[in-house]
Amino acid sequence: MRTLFFAHRGSSATFAENTRASYLQAIAEGADGVECDVHLTEDFEVVCHHDFELGRTSDGTGSVSSLTLAQLREFDFSSWKGKRIPDEFGSKSSQLVTLGELIELCVAAGRKLGLAIELKHPSPYGRRLEERVLEVLMQHGWDPESSRIGDVRVSLMSFDPDSITYLNETVGREFLCQLVSDVTDEAVEEVLAFGQLGRTAVTNVLTGALNRGLENIDAGVAGIAGPGVEFVRAHEDHVRSWVASGRMLRVWTVDALADAEYLVGLGIQQLTSNRPAPLRRELLHK
Repeated sequence: MRTLFFAHRGSSATFAENTRASYLQAIAEGADGVECDVHLTEDFEVVCHHDFELGRTSDGTGSVSSLTLAQLREFDFSSWKGKRIPDEFGSKSSQLVTLGELIELCVAAGRKLGLAIELKHPSPYGRRLEERVLEVLMQHGWDPESSRIGDVRVSLMSFDPDSITYLNETVGREFLCQLVSDVTDEAVEEVLAFGQLGRTAVTNVLTGALNRGLENIDAGVAGIAGPGVEFVRAHEDHVRSWVASGRMLRVWTVDALADAEYLVGLGIQQLTSNRPAPLRRELLHK
C-alpha cells in the first residue's frame, strides 16, 4: 500500500498553520490529505485553529470560544510566520478559515483528497462541537455511509475517547481516528491553561483518557489509530500488533526523514507532516 501524506494544519512549515495559505499550499504540492483542528466560536461557527487561546498564532487575545466569527476575522493569523502570502492564496484578513470554507477548498481541488478533522477538547460547549461539525459536513453534501463529499474523504479525530465513542453512533468506525499520546508535561500544561483542574487531577484525567483511547482502538470503536512518533517508538510492540491486525495507522507529526523511514518500515500507512511534499521527495530519493 502506498504511503499517504497528510499536511499537518496544512503545509505549516511554509505558511502559518491552519490558514487558507497553508491549505492551498498543501493542495498545490499534491498532499494526499490535509489535517485541521476545530473549535466552536461564541456564535457556534466551526473554525480551524489549534490552540484554545489566540495569542500564539495571531495578534488577538482571549479564547476562540469567547469570540464570534466576526470578531475573530479582525485578527491577523498569518504574519507571525514571517512569510509573504501570494495573492492567489488570499488576503491577510482571509487567512482564518471556517470548516465549511476548508471543505470548499478541498472540493475545488478537483481530485481525491483526504480531510482529517481533529475535534479539540475539552470544549466549553461539550458535544455541541461534534454536533456542529456533523451539521457543517451535512450542509456540504457529506454522505455518512462513504464519508465523502465528492472526491474528498472525511475522517474525524480526537484525543478525547468520549468524542470518538459519541461520533461512532453516526460515523463508521473506518472514518474515526483515535489520537493517542503518552502523558507529557506539555500536554498537562495545555489542559492546565483551560483552568478547571489542578496538575494532579489533569495528569489523572489524561492518563485515563489515554487508556480509554487505547481501548477504543483495540476494541475497534475507532478504525484508525493515531499515535505520535514518540508513542510509536516507546510502544513499538503494541503498534506492531495494530499493524499485524490490519489496523490503519496515521502517525503525527512526522517531519524528519529518519522518522519517516522508521515508520514506513513498520508498515505505517499514513504520515502527517508539516512538510509533506519535501518529506515525500526525500523518501522517494533515499
